[in-house]
Amino acid sequence: MDATTIRWALDPGHSAVGFSVRHLMITNVRGEFARFRGIIDYDPAHPEVTRVEATIDVASLDTREPKRDADLRSPLFFDAENHPEMTFVSTRARPAGDGGIDVTGDLTIRGIAHEVTLSVREISGVQIDMRGQQRMGATASATIKRSDYGMTWNKALEAGGVVVGDVVTILLEASLVRQQG
Repeated sequence: MDATTIRWALDPGHSAVGFSVRHLMITNVRGEFARFRGIIDYDPAHPEVTRVEATIDVASLDTREPKRDADLRSPLFFDAENHPEMTFVSTRARPAGDGGIDVTGDLTIRGIAHEVTLSVREISGVQIDMRGQQRMGATASATIKRSDYGMTWNKALEAGGVVVGDVVTILLEASLVRQQG
């Protein structure tokens, strides 16, 4: 981290980590993770030095359907008992034409790592909160294939198609608090 890079911590109370996947080929089912943490090193004048490290507690997922949540935590999908966390560690970043940043790194789910690019957009300016802390925010998204991470369970539908789509959209709303030191 150089002198102009600022360290930010993800504020879980004001952030969201979610996903969306096609169900029965007709709708998107959405879910969120309640427990996560992350550190971001960022310099708006040099977005290419951006560094992200984030960890998500897999068992904290919630799709508003307890039976589905249990299935998703099971060995058929996330296997939360054997792989309680998923992680993202960036390896490089590059400015995007719209003032955003594309942050590429290793996303590890179920002990399997693949390179993923987060499209970080809507990066806010710094604001001061009610406690005098500096904050900023951003929205990020990425698309992955769940089969790349060993989540291959599915069932064919009588009319064609499958129960669960392979493509998963990851959606992040990040509220960041500046760290001192």
